[in-house]
Amino acid sequence: QVQLVESGGGLVQAGGSLRLSCAASGRTFSSYTMGWFRQAAGKEREFVAAIGWSAGTTYYADSVKGRFTISRDNAKNTVYLQMDSLKPEDTAVYYCAAKRGWAPVVVLTTTSRYDYWGQGTQVTVSS
Repeated sequence: QVQLVESGGGLVQAGGSLRLSCAASGRTFSSYTMGWFRQAAGKEREFVAAIGWSAGTTYYADSVKGRFTISRDNAKNTVYLQMDSLKPEDTAVYYCAAKRGWAPVVVLTTTSRYDYWGQGTQVTVSS
């Protein structure tokens, strides 16, 4: 069992930056593959980024590639999402997710692949 708590959301102007954090409980964080998703009002939850155990492998949705960076610090049980060049269409509730064990990050683009979810943090980008 792992609990995930997101933080770092807020209101930012278009072109600005935010860094989201997701703190995980438990002693086996390094054995979880991690991901970020987002859900805009009235829309389905969509994949944003995923990262493997050792942070050596990452995968991004086309809509955020080149603007967002996912990273992790296994010593701190934390995964991050650095968001730069934000656009109004990035406005959403952002969720952290964890999958037990290893899986290639390229397949971790659907919600059903994950075992645990955080409560979400709101990101609002004004134009």
